[in-house]
Amino acid sequence: MTDIELKFDEKGLIPAVIQNKDTKEVLMVAYMNRESFEKTIETGRATFFSRSRQQLWVKGETSGNFMYVSEIRLDCDSDCLVLLVNPAGPACHTGNRTCFYRKIEDGKIVEELDREDLSDVMSVDEAVVIDRKKNPEDGSYTNYLFTKGEDKILKKVGEEAAEVVIAGKNRDKSEISYEVADLIYHLTVMLVDNGMTWDDIYREMKRRRG
Repeated sequence: MTDIELKFDEKGLIPAVIQNKDTKEVLMVAYMNRESFEKTIETGRATFFSRSRQQLWVKGETSGNFMYVSEIRLDCDSDCLVLLVNPAGPACHTGNRTCFYRKIEDGKIVEELDREDLSDVMSVDEAVVIDRKKNPEDGSYTNYLFTKGEDKILKKVGEEAAEVVIAGKNRDKSEISYEVADLIYHLTVMLVDNGMTWDDIYREMKRRRG
């Protein structure tokens, strides 16, 4: 158990605002007790306390849409949390990316179109790879690579890079898309194996623009 001091309410709960770590979009709001807070830190998967069911629940345990926690922030009074997460799918039970997919406009409730872009896809894939390293699963190809180690991972990166070159030479868009996706996946595994994420690469790319 951690020795972090939090101010829980009279019911032993503390509100947690969940944000996408990349876009900072608010995905949902939930409550945590001490046990769910500790479980979140232990597993890296957002875990809450259901006030209606009076029990712990791991976000995504039924749907598979886990929320992989990148960072936990605490407000100045220690009575509210912000979880920055990589969401592995929609946050809302309606299938929308965020629970806050509606807005009030001219006195009416308006639903906004829900879109998934490249950053969403890469964030989810990266989050899953990070989770596999922390919480291994039987039969997982990602865990197979981690188990085999650095040499196997780097060999696959080299093989996939060669496949991208061949696809580019063939000038086949379908083949290029397929092989680049394979390369990005194996690069993600390599980064995580080195304790890195795509954020490290984005920062380097941004530095070069300066």
